[in-house]
Amino acid sequence: MERPDYSVIVPVFNSENSLEELYSRTRDFFKEIDKRFELIFVDDNSKDKSWKVLKKIKKENPELVTAVRLAKNFGQHNATFCGLARAKGEFVITIDDDLQLPPEEIKKLIDGYEASQSDLVYGVFKDKKHNPARNISSASFNQSSKLLLKGPGKGSSFRLMTRELVNNILNHFQSFVFLDEIINWYTADISYVQVKHLPRQNDKSGYTSRKLIRLFSNIVLFYSNVPLRAMVYMGLLFSSFSFLIGIFFFIKKIFFNTPILGYTSLIVIITFSTGIIIFSLGILGGYISRIYFAQNKKPPYSIKKVL
Repeated sequence: MERPDYSVIVPVFNSENSLEELYSRTRDFFKEIDKRFELIFVDDNSKDKSWKVLKKIKKENPELVTAVRLAKNFGQHNATFCGLARAKGEFVITIDDDLQLPPEEIKKLIDGYEASQSDLVYGVFKDKKHNPARNISSASFNQSSKLLLKGPGKGSSFRLMTRELVNNILNHFQSFVFLDEIINWYTADISYVQVKHLPRQNDKSGYTSRKLIRLFSNIVLFYSNVPLRAMVYMGLLFSSFSFLIGIFFFIKKIFFNTPILGYTSLIVIITFSTGIIIFSLGILGGYISRIYFAQNKKPPYSIKKVL
């Protein structure tokens, strides 16, 4: 088989109802533009009949489709990373499995690349068709990422990447993968195109507000030293505050002979400082646990079966 022009990676989780339509529409699109492609489905240990549907698609289209089933649920980014490791195309496109992003919108990513020659082209949405709570959570996530991680503050799971960028990404074989932050380490040559975002037709999104918060905390601890810097600043602030209080009481005692009564202020200071110490130890514990995972070479994914 000739090397494909495009590899399309689809991380799959509980999407049995949309997979066949996603495949057929993607196939028809690439046939229309006369480009070679491969479609890589990575089933993130779905609990529905997604794997059964993928086996059917693979059986009917053995030359175009690769189906991978992970041994357990590793998350969307880790599943996508697994797909990147198997992609052969000159360009790699990632797209969700729920048809909220029409496969026909891939044309906008390709046009965006041809116009900009960027390493990465994101498809972004003017109007996200999520529920209000999910939209608020996603917006907060993006803005926090921009502030703390110095990222662009926008992007999506609908993207086109060059082969060179994908090869660089694959150097990061670690247990927790967040593709957008890894991408930011390697390139600032990013462009954006506006694409359609349709209402979700089947089931609910796998990303709840709770999962987004957990994802963000992992990103901060794995990809930044912001908590460690915060510990330094808090220590400096509290030390300065304690020093000024000491000077205040010293002046009152020496120059105004004011007796210092009671232990309330002392107890408050001790309690506050103890809380700061425990909080800081918790942050250090978070970093140490992740160093432990890295040293043990915990893999980002484990494959159960490949078709």
